[in-house]
Amino acid sequence: MIILKKQSIWMGELKNNYSKLNNDVEVDVLIIGGGITGLSTAYHLINKDLKVALIEKNVIGSGVSSKTTAKLTYLQNLMYSKIEGEYNFEVAKKYLKSQKDALNLVKKIINKNDIECNFTKQKSYLFATLKEDVKNIKREKNLLENMGINVTEIKKIPINIHSYYGIRIDDSYYFHPIKYLNELAKICANNDIKIYEKTKVLDFKIENEKYICFTEEHKIITKKIVFACHYPFFTIPFLFPIKSHLERSYISASILSNNKNVSGISSNRHTTSFRFYSDDVNNYLIYLKNSHSLANNYNVKENYKNLYKDLDFLKLKPSYMWSNEDIITNDNMPYIGKIKENLYIATGYNTWGMTNGSLAGKIISDIILNKENEYISLFNPLRQTSILKTFYNVYSSAKPFIQNKIVKNKDFYSKNVIFTKRNGKNIGIYIDNLGKEHIVYNLCPHLKCSLIFNEEELTWDCPCHSSRFDIDGYVIKGPSNYSITYKENKKSEE
Repeated sequence: MIILKKQSIWMGELKNNYSKLNNDVEVDVLIIGGGITGLSTAYHLINKDLKVALIEKNVIGSGVSSKTTAKLTYLQNLMYSKIEGEYNFEVAKKYLKSQKDALNLVKKIINKNDIECNFTKQKSYLFATLKEDVKNIKREKNLLENMGINVTEIKKIPINIHSYYGIRIDDSYYFHPIKYLNELAKICANNDIKIYEKTKVLDFKIENEKYICFTEEHKIITKKIVFACHYPFFTIPFLFPIKSHLERSYISASILSNNKNVSGISSNRHTTSFRFYSDDVNNYLIYLKNSHSLANNYNVKENYKNLYKDLDFLKLKPSYMWSNEDIITNDNMPYIGKIKENLYIATGYNTWGMTNGSLAGKIISDIILNKENEYISLFNPLRQTSILKTFYNVYSSAKPFIQNKIVKNKDFYSKNVIFTKRNGKNIGIYIDNLGKEHIVYNLCPHLKCSLIFNEEELTWDCPCHSSRFDIDGYVIKGPSNYSITYKENKKSEE
């Protein structure tokens, strides 16, 4: 009998290996975030005569890195057509080179350090599930070939999904992201980089040309800060909400009798994505379905239902199910680099976080070390992007902000979910199977958006910028750094 776990397949490898910050410290570089970006940055700063610390609000790898499908590929949907449309062929070609360099970078790190993380070469497919998408894939094929890539046309993909047309490349990879990150952290810690888990920065300020970062109990003084968290918790100076929007996807892992060692992604906007994976015990198909803008779809239950329908068609029983959020930038390229003196950011990976996060670590470390890197200008976070896309991002934030102020109790909620007022405060209540009330304040501390209750994963979710809180209101994912726990006669953290 298969017991369904509503969590990522990778989360079994999460561990609490490092202590919480227990005193004030001073460093040269502070890295905020213990995912693929933060640890890649730390790795490239080893033995560079810098005092480096990395802090993670939960445990290493527990953020978006633990919810990825963990593909390492440069065949990224219709990415090159999109970038050429925004810029030109040469920019698209340079982005392609950056992704191939990222693959080689990860491969080199794994080989040099003998990292066991199920790193495996595989074929990767891009396919059309709709007739109207065939022309788009043929355009992508022509672009890739003009960039020097060997591309094979295919008629069928290796799982039971109908496709009208597709292409294949033969040099993609997959790995186990948490095994990889755990080993990177160990290498960093063994080389005098301080790692602190269960430690979060609540705020920061500049004083005497240094940054003072405030955690819940202590402070960190640093010359430089690297924001390697998924969504930056500050708004100024970067104004990130107008430079991106968020997408949510729904993912499963199902046991199979064999492993075909391939991956693929459809070209339509709702996205079907798959990859095979083998651990020491089982073979799995990891299957992603129904990506959508966070602003346009709040019914998590219905989206999981659609994923179940696909799995039934494929005759699969899921062992794991989870969701993930991705940041989509105005021009389909990440923001990596300096946003202010001694302040660096890396985010907005457009669903391709494993390659871009690995690359970001090298780019930011090179900037800090005053080394040349050919991708600094390409991914400059201060570059000018589409005004039209900026307006769309404002809409993507404003729409859920307004809608969820007006209609808090959605018609798709069960009778166990109630939004109301108590003691003059807006609250949300979830009544569990034992009749216990779980009460929270119904405002995200980040930018005061009203929340959605996710009955599938039992979390309170912000539909504006994807903060997430557990059933009792404790923050588990940013950009919010604050919880929404409700206490009678206690002043709200709103």
